[in-house]
Amino acid sequence: MPILEVSGVMVVFLLIFAVLVAFVTEVVPNDITAISVIAALVILEPWTGVGTRAAISGFANPATVTIIAMYMLSAGVQNTGVVERLGVHLADFTAGRKYRALVATVCTTGPIAGFVNNTPVVAVFIPMVTGLAEKTDLSPSKLLLPLSYAAILGGTLTLVGTSTNILASDFARLLIDGRDGIGMFEFTGLDAVLLVVGLAYLLTVGWRLTPARVPVDSDPVAEFDLDDYLTFMHVRPNSSAVGLSVETFDSVHPETRILQARRDGDAYAGPHSDRVVEAGDILVVHGSLQAVNQLREDADLGQRTRETVSGETFESATTDGTLAKAVVPEHSPFVGETVAETGLHDYHETSVLAVRRGGDLLRTDLEDRTLQAGDLLLVRTTPVAIRYFTDTGDLVVADEQALEHLAAADVDDVAPLSPKTSLAVGILASVVGLAALNVLPIVIAALAGVVAMVVTGCLTTADAYDAVSWNVIFLLAGVIPLGIALESTGGAAVVAEFIVATRAILPPVGVLFVLYAVVGVLASVITPVATAVLMIPVGVDTAARLGANEFAFLLAVMFASATSFMTPVGYQTNLMVYGPGDYEFTDFLRVGGPLQLLLTVVATGGIAVIWGV
Repeated sequence: MPILEVSGVMVVFLLIFAVLVAFVTEVVPNDITAISVIAALVILEPWTGVGTRAAISGFANPATVTIIAMYMLSAGVQNTGVVERLGVHLADFTAGRKYRALVATVCTTGPIAGFVNNTPVVAVFIPMVTGLAEKTDLSPSKLLLPLSYAAILGGTLTLVGTSTNILASDFARLLIDGRDGIGMFEFTGLDAVLLVVGLAYLLTVGWRLTPARVPVDSDPVAEFDLDDYLTFMHVRPNSSAVGLSVETFDSVHPETRILQARRDGDAYAGPHSDRVVEAGDILVVHGSLQAVNQLREDADLGQRTRETVSGETFESATTDGTLAKAVVPEHSPFVGETVAETGLHDYHETSVLAVRRGGDLLRTDLEDRTLQAGDLLLVRTTPVAIRYFTDTGDLVVADEQALEHLAAADVDDVAPLSPKTSLAVGILASVVGLAALNVLPIVIAALAGVVAMVVTGCLTTADAYDAVSWNVIFLLAGVIPLGIALESTGGAAVVAEFIVATRAILPPVGVLFVLYAVVGVLASVITPVATAVLMIPVGVDTAARLGANEFAFLLAVMFASATSFMTPVGYQTNLMVYGPGDYEFTDFLRVGGPLQLLLTVVATGGIAVIWGV
């Protein structure tokens, strides 16, 4: 191997190592890391062999464009309300039975995720599943992890189920002679087996292993340990608060927040209320013990120590204010912003009372805290704000109270269907049909579907652009040229040599198993998309050196990349349920580890039987 080629491989390996470290540590957002890869590849062109055109080719890649279009098509179907309507029927089906709630959750989520992007499906189902858990006297934790896993499994059913499938199809076209991508349902038979096996695991062994972290009758104040941060105070006749509106008084004391005021048995919400404070009013104040004591002295307020604030405090009286738990999703514009910068308080009348981040609970200096993807917020908010967050996806609201009348209410009031429902579903079905019958390439069919959605009014252009997880798109566009560099410099061949070395003690199907297992672990640490981009060339090269079926090895990488269960950071739906389920990091390893091993065995055997090795 020429010296320049050897040095090129080393440079690419060092770049990949730096990228993996950045992905794991998240010193900067992953999409920013991916964009920096584009610049680095061009700067190091003498060694990477990747020029400007190749470096930005990820933006024009058919897989990237198809994924953008599928995000938009999913939003068009999502806007019809059909998924919410399904949630209402789930409540009827469960009839208050715990195991039925689990069956309804996993057996519904999986098939839907095969055609609609699984991230918004999980976002819609989180509050529904939480509500079902409450109605069946079951810990939400027993349902939320299976919800995420079922969505991941369902995403592998069809070519459009997940971005890694679409990406693998484009790699098949580029790397395997005689291949023009992957058919829409070409691997659905095996994936249906994987889905059935996975669901059977979740309904049996997984059900027993999944912990009940959140108590059945959990009070949000106790759950976030806010007993010392919420206080009842009464307004004395000589208090400086008398005669001021709640909003004005609140602005004078920024270290505390008035969440509710009570008078003569009635309650009204703060802190944006223009109601004037009167002597005798009872205030619910949020703040640190030091800040509350300072407020008491400065405003001459009395502290009521005979009763404590709880979640019931906000639900027992009819006001516009309520407590809710909300997850910060990966694509949220709030990621990377401080609580103050988000404008939640100023523009959405929403006060952040606490933040749960993994095992950490943040309750002080919240305005200066920078939000991260997966953070679980306890907020005092309004129904209008909840609707806004639900519509935009800026926050995923896991609000049990929003579904308290689910079973009893008229289905058309709880989950109204859009007049465009049949049209939107028909457009999505047409896209799938045209691609499956090879009438149009999937990228063209998907783009045509987006145009049809917009022209027919199923989707506005603003909603279409908002539906796209642009961080995923930039991540994809940044790592695709890294895969090109890995292939062109011979780096993929070097990695393949190490894997091929196992054939000394293993048959080809054993090598396939090793490849699947390695990819699965890698996908649980970094993103599935990045794993697929880096490992598909390795898998194809490994097959070529073994004289094995290249397509079979490509499928193994595709399946392993798309099914990462062992960590909360491996797949974004895992991150979405991490906070609401109050899970520990090890819960994913305990429940997801056996599932991943089981699917590794079944998938490897299935690939060997159907496609041969």
